[in-house]
Amino acid sequence: MEIVTAVAYSEVHEAYLRDHPVERAHEANTNLYGEENLERADTLPGGWWRIRLTPADVLGVVLPWHLSEGGERELVPRTGLTVARAAERVRSGGADWTAANPVCSAKLRLLRRAPFTPLFLSTAPVDHPDYAGLVLAPGLIHLDGLHRMVAWGLAGRLAGGIELDGYLAGDPEVPPRPARARTPRTGEEPA
Repeated sequence: MEIVTAVAYSEVHEAYLRDHPVERAHEANTNLYGEENLERADTLPGGWWRIRLTPADVLGVVLPWHLSEGGERELVPRTGLTVARAAERVRSGGADWTAANPVCSAKLRLLRRAPFTPLFLSTAPVDHPDYAGLVLAPGLIHLDGLHRMVAWGLAGRLAGGIELDGYLAGDPEVPPRPARARTPRTGEEPA
């Protein structure tokens, strides 16, 4: 990941709405949720940054829980998955996964050839139940662009020397803490 420059939240918000209008009329418009995630991320210490991403950066982005647009099988469990692992989950699920998740599958088909548009990421999870169970690994965390990233991965477009633009909330010098096993509390621990 390359840091291009610090930016104000107003620039991030304007860039988001340019490509993802909240009032866009289609059956599964989730742009309002993306806009809300940007607002949540604006509270993270470290400000906003315009960034450039390599295909490896994008494939390593950690995705939050995603129940496949109301489908029968979740795309991402509550503990999270990287974009690469989510794409593999769709691939390995084949026709069964597609049939169980018609809205999510339609979005993935539509976005496979969509132009590369900026991604919105953070260095820490935002305060929302979909992010509460994430087991963090060093890397970047999704705010908006889940279907685009997974679709581009499925289509094999995240390869070679391409660079993608994005916006990052948080301190780019402080990566998320590595995942660690949690020891269940017994109630006998010292205060």
